[in-house]
Amino acid sequence: MVSKYISKANLVTYKRIETKIISLRAEKVILDSDLASIYGVTTARLNQQVKRNKERFPADFAFRLTKEEFGSLMLQNAISNSMRGGRRKLPLVFTEHGAIMAANVLNSSKAVRMSVLVVRAFVQIRRNISITSELAKRLDDLERKVINHDSDIQALVEAIRQLMQPPEKSKKTFGFTIGEPKVIYKSKRKIKNLANLSAR
Repeated sequence: MVSKYISKANLVTYKRIETKIISLRAEKVILDSDLASIYGVTTARLNQQVKRNKERFPADFAFRLTKEEFGSLMLQNAISNSMRGGRRKLPLVFTEHGAIMAANVLNSSKAVRMSVLVVRAFVQIRRNISITSELAKRLDDLERKVINHDSDIQALVEAIRQLMQPPEKSKKTFGFTIGEPKVIYKSKRKIKNLANLSAR
């Protein structure tokens, strides 16, 4: 979900920034060349300012890639073709705080303006991760509940199956019976004939 504070004019830039943020060493970071492009400066100028202000960029703000990390990113196409050759040093990457600090040391109006979009992109990605983690936790809880109640569910299914079985055939007579002696009822014609016979 895109922040409501991002104008339509900045939406394309914001989306592009989101695609440039990558995962590395359990951090969300952005490559120096991508950050420089967003801030409207060359990669050399950005790195020069970082070098001049080392005290402002501790390890949790910016760090240099190892050869293995650089090779892995190239295999993932996370590094543009222009970066694949011609660099004497391995690239720097910036965390969210490092990206803000880079805008401050560059001291350009565009860098400051774009740093707001960069921060919002980092925040949105962090929010998405949080939502995904919460969903995963709920799924784990649900799975645990199903496992714990498996025997109960099985018993319920078995009871339903028993109810669905046809009733056993019974030899007993159906209907309502009373424990009284059997009474033989006679028709009106027979009663009339008996009356005539007794009159004679």
